[in-house]
Amino acid sequence: MESQTGRPAAPRRLVLATRNTGKITELRAILDAADLDVELVGADAYPGVPDVKETGVTFAENALLKAHALARATGLPAVADDSGLCVDVLGGAPGIFSARWAGRHGDDQANLDLLLAQLADIDDALRTARFACAAALALPDGTERVVEGTLEGTLRRTPAGTGGFGYDPVLQPLGETRTCAELTPAEKNAISHRGKAFRALAPVVRELVG
Repeated sequence: MESQTGRPAAPRRLVLATRNTGKITELRAILDAADLDVELVGADAYPGVPDVKETGVTFAENALLKAHALARATGLPAVADDSGLCVDVLGGAPGIFSARWAGRHGDDQANLDLLLAQLADIDDALRTARFACAAALALPDGTERVVEGTLEGTLRRTPAGTGGFGYDPVLQPLGETRTCAELTPAEKNAISHRGKAFRALAPVVRELVG
């Protein structure tokens, strides 16, 4: 793309509502693979932007809350995601409460211990679950889009693997003999809920951002 001066136009900047460098790298690789001329930066590029309370009741609502807040604060197109574990016999819980299931936000071990205790008497055939992710794109003018991705699996009775985080050590993807925590980062990214959502977002970015 060229500007009116005949020089190559600068890529449009897109800001991702995260300070997680791994998540930024993942989305940047997906946008590059889609041949999108977009400069992706994280929230750290705008230190004055406050964190947003996730008060929505779905992953999509929380993703939109964060994306719109970031778009308003920066004046740029913004992407945000929200994700968690949904267990069928728990009616979809922990869901949006996945990161604070045991009461304290981000205590992975406590969350995992509580979940396994709650499912202790559940037969293996009924231990179906999925990681779910909603990814939202919001523009400063209020335009919004949301896409979703899931990783279906079953829950092990004991954790296995040292990779990943959160509930990765107990979710075994369908067709796998290993948990998400036993997969390599590349293997996990290829099938992950977030990877699927981000890949579904790429054509939306092309349409709305350019």
